[in-house]
Amino acid sequence: MLLRHNLFLKVLCLDVMSTGVISFFVLVAARQGLRTPILASLTEATSGTLAFADPVPQAVILTAIVIGFSVQALLLVVITHLARREPSLQIDAVEEASEG
Repeated sequence: MLLRHNLFLKVLCLDVMSTGVISFFVLVAARQGLRTPILASLTEATSGTLAFADPVPQAVILTAIVIGFSVQALLLVVITHLARREPSLQIDAVEEASEG
């Protein structure tokens, strides 16, 4: 990502890295034998023998996905506006266009 000079490729690399990190956290948090924290019946809940999954990490990952999508959308809008002035989207050309 650091060696690329095209702004669109930088945003694409950022999205791939974000997806990789989220996938890693999902893989680490996956556990066998856990049930969703939705109570099917009251008798199962009172017996205490069922292992329920913690909903907090699931909510955090879902929030990370939504925030990542919104940041990517905002970056693509900014890049679209920059592409009107400098269609190549090369960093050097964009910097020269903004100085001149």
